[in-house]
Amino acid sequence: MIVDSSSPAPAKNSLLLSSGADLQRTQTPYVTGTSVIAIKYKDGILIAADMGGSYGSTLRYKNVERIKPVGKHSLIGASGEISDFQEILRYLDELILNDSMWDDGNSLGPKEVHNYLTRVMYNRRNKFNPLWNSLILGGVKNGQKYLGTVNMIGVHYEDNHVATGFGNHLARPILREEWNENLTFEEGVKLLEKCMRVLLYRDRSAVNKLQIAKITDEGFTISQPYSLKTQWKFKAFENPTVGAEGSW
Repeated sequence: MIVDSSSPAPAKNSLLLSSGADLQRTQTPYVTGTSVIAIKYKDGILIAADMGGSYGSTLRYKNVERIKPVGKHSLIGASGEISDFQEILRYLDELILNDSMWDDGNSLGPKEVHNYLTRVMYNRRNKFNPLWNSLILGGVKNGQKYLGTVNMIGVHYEDNHVATGFGNHLARPILREEWNENLTFEEGVKLLEKCMRVLLYRDRSAVNKLQIAKITDEGFTISQPYSLKTQWKFKAFENPTVGAEGSW
């Protein structure tokens, strides 16, 4: 075959020249969920999240489940972009399926799943294609409780109590004051409800419809959605602009 060296080479696809329609990734979060809070208690892990999905600043959806089981030993809770959370759940389904296909009598625990998520989030961040979520992963395996978190750029840690979103600022101060390792299930639920009530008062994206999930060595349960009793008759709530400089 004779090649004419004078003929121009075929043009390669250039990222700079490609249209925006070619991009298949989340560039800006659209439908998002707000804070998730989790604690260790005497027998296992408790995770709480509301069911709101905000379209920008509009609380568009009020039935979004943001706590899901992962395999036999773990629960995941997510704030941030809901579609990216669905993609993460697909990753985890594949991970658990591949692990079960070994049929070796072992299964992935919460620490392994959390480590996997930290690698996924950091890998996507390095590709400038992040998954716009902050995640909480908790679970119990062989009597060992594990609770960790990872954000959209791969920053991760484990602790006795963790939170995402506004929960880091509004709920964790309460947890630092009132949490202890010997909390019963009832005390743990009461503490999480107190945190969620504060978030409901102060976070515009929060909705008064939440779920609390628990996981122990015996398995997991996720509560039916329910609402908290609230009090809105505080004077500062009734007329928040009284005395505010420049107010109407």
